[in-house]
Amino acid sequence: MGKSILIKDTTREERVRIIRGSLDCGAGGCENCSSCWLGGGTVDGIYQDYIDGKRELADINREYSERFAGRQRR
Repeated sequence: MGKSILIKDTTREERVRIIRGSLDCGAGGCENCSSCWLGGGTVDGIYQDYIDGKRELADINREYSERFAGRQRR
């Protein structure tokens, strides 16, 4: 089993690596990107609360998915 990605088990630097590594779309990294391919804004913006240790990744993903699904139904 892999290392936990929960806030209590990671450092801020590890959380940055988790986000950047997990969401790499292959376009050369997030540094030169203006928005997430899902249309949600910058990766740092979407996941800043996780990076800062305020909200778990699963909670952010769930909220984002609910908002995205709501836009698709309109």
